[in-house]
Amino acid sequence: MNVEELRAYCLAKKGVTEEFPFDEVTLVFKVMGKMFALVPLERLPSQVNLKCDPERSLELREQYDGVVTPAFHMSKTHWNTLFFEQLPSTLLASLTDHSYELVIANFTKKLRSEYDSL
Repeated sequence: MNVEELRAYCLAKKGVTEEFPFDEVTLVFKVMGKMFALVPLERLPSQVNLKCDPERSLELREQYDGVVTPAFHMSKTHWNTLFFEQLPSTLLASLTDHSYELVIANFTKKLRSEYDSL
Protein backbone atom coordinates (compact mmCIF):
# COMPACT_ATOMS: atom_id res chain seq x y z
CA MET A 1 0.00 0.00 0.00
CA ASN A 2 1.29 3.47 -0.86
CA VAL A 3 0.29 6.90 0.47
CA GLU A 4 -2.50 7.44 -2.08
CA GLU A 5 -3.96 3.98 -1.41
CA LEU A 6 -3.85 4.62 2.35
CA ARG A 7 -5.53 7.99 1.81
CA ALA A 8 -8.32 6.43 -0.25
CA TYR A 9 -8.76 3.66 2.32
CA CYS A 10 -9.11 6.16 5.18
CA LEU A 11 -11.46 8.48 3.28
CA ALA A 12 -13.77 5.58 2.39
CA LYS A 13 -14.59 5.14 6.08
CA LYS A 14 -17.74 6.62 7.59
CA GLY A 15 -17.39 10.13 9.04
CA VAL A 16 -13.74 10.62 7.98
CA THR A 17 -12.22 13.93 6.95
CA GLU A 18 -8.66 14.88 6.09
CA GLU A 19 -6.87 18.07 7.06
CA PHE A 20 -3.51 19.66 7.72
CA PRO A 21 -3.90 21.08 11.26
CA PHE A 22 -0.19 21.20 12.14
CA ASP A 23 1.56 22.22 8.92
CA GLU A 24 1.28 21.76 5.16
CA VAL A 25 3.11 18.40 5.13
CA THR A 26 1.39 16.45 7.92
CA LEU A 27 -1.84 14.89 6.71
CA VAL A 28 -4.29 13.98 9.48
CA PHE A 29 -7.33 11.75 9.15
CA LYS A 30 -10.13 12.28 11.65
CA VAL A 31 -13.40 10.53 12.34
CA MET A 32 -15.98 13.01 13.62
CA GLY A 33 -13.16 15.43 14.48
CA LYS A 34 -11.05 12.85 16.39
CA MET A 35 -7.64 11.89 14.98
CA PHE A 36 -7.00 8.24 14.10
CA ALA A 37 -4.16 8.50 11.54
CA LEU A 38 -1.34 10.94 10.90
CA VAL A 39 0.86 10.82 7.79
CA PRO A 40 4.03 12.96 7.56
CA LEU A 41 4.15 13.37 3.77
CA GLU A 42 7.79 14.49 3.49
CA ARG A 43 9.31 11.64 5.50
CA LEU A 44 10.80 8.68 3.72
CA PRO A 45 10.29 5.82 3.93
CA SER A 46 6.53 6.41 4.02
CA GLN A 47 5.05 6.20 7.48
CA VAL A 48 1.79 6.57 9.34
CA ASN A 49 1.00 7.00 13.03
CA LEU A 50 -1.95 4.89 14.17
CA LYS A 51 -3.64 4.49 17.52
CA CYS A 52 -3.33 0.99 18.99
CA ASP A 53 -4.23 -1.03 22.06
CA PRO A 54 -1.16 -0.88 24.38
CA GLU A 55 -0.65 -4.65 24.59
CA ARG A 56 -1.02 -5.07 20.86
CA SER A 57 1.43 -2.18 20.34
CA LEU A 58 4.13 -4.05 22.23
CA GLU A 59 3.49 -7.26 20.29
CA LEU A 60 3.65 -5.44 16.96
CA ARG A 61 6.87 -3.63 17.90
CA GLU A 62 8.49 -6.97 18.78
CA GLN A 63 7.19 -8.80 15.72
CA TYR A 64 8.02 -5.98 13.26
CA ASP A 65 11.15 -4.60 14.91
CA GLY A 66 12.20 -1.37 13.22
CA VAL A 67 9.09 -1.31 11.01
CA VAL A 68 6.59 -0.64 13.84
CA THR A 69 7.99 1.75 16.44
CA PRO A 70 6.67 4.00 19.24
CA ALA A 71 5.17 7.10 17.63
CA PHE A 72 7.29 10.24 17.60
CA HIS A 73 5.73 13.23 19.43
CA MET A 74 2.72 11.16 20.51
CA SER A 75 1.81 8.85 23.39
CA LYS A 76 4.23 5.94 23.05
CA THR A 77 1.72 3.74 24.89
CA HIS A 78 -1.21 4.31 22.53
CA TRP A 79 0.35 5.26 19.19
CA ASN A 80 2.71 3.49 16.77
CA THR A 81 4.62 4.67 13.75
CA LEU A 82 4.43 2.16 10.91
CA PHE A 83 6.80 2.24 7.96
CA PHE A 84 3.90 1.05 5.91
CA GLU A 85 5.41 0.23 2.53
CA GLN A 86 7.37 -2.49 4.37
CA LEU A 87 4.19 -4.10 5.76
CA PRO A 88 1.59 -6.27 4.03
CA SER A 89 -1.36 -4.19 2.81
CA THR A 90 -3.77 -6.44 4.71
CA LEU A 91 -1.96 -5.75 7.99
CA LEU A 92 -1.90 -2.00 7.35
CA ALA A 93 -5.63 -2.05 6.56
CA SER A 94 -6.33 -4.06 9.71
CA LEU A 95 -4.30 -1.70 11.90
CA THR A 96 -5.98 1.34 10.30
CA ASP A 97 -9.36 -0.22 11.08
CA HIS A 98 -8.20 -0.91 14.65
CA SER A 99 -7.17 2.74 15.14
CA TYR A 100 -10.47 3.98 13.68
CA GLU A 101 -12.48 1.62 15.92
CA LEU A 102 -10.56 2.64 19.06
CA VAL A 103 -11.43 6.26 18.42
CA ILE A 104 -15.11 5.48 17.80
CA ALA A 105 -15.25 3.44 21.01
CA ASN A 106 -14.35 6.56 22.99
CA PHE A 107 -17.00 8.83 21.47
CA THR A 108 -19.33 10.68 23.80
CA LYS A 109 -23.01 9.69 23.55
CA LYS A 110 -23.73 12.83 21.55
CA LEU A 111 -20.90 12.23 19.10
CA ARG A 112 -21.84 8.55 18.76
CA SER A 113 -25.41 9.56 17.97
CA GLU A 114 -24.19 11.96 15.27
CA TYR A 115 -21.91 9.24 13.87
CA ASP A 116 -24.72 6.67 13.85
CA SER A 117 -26.98 9.05 11.96
CA LEU A 118 -24.54 9.45 9.05
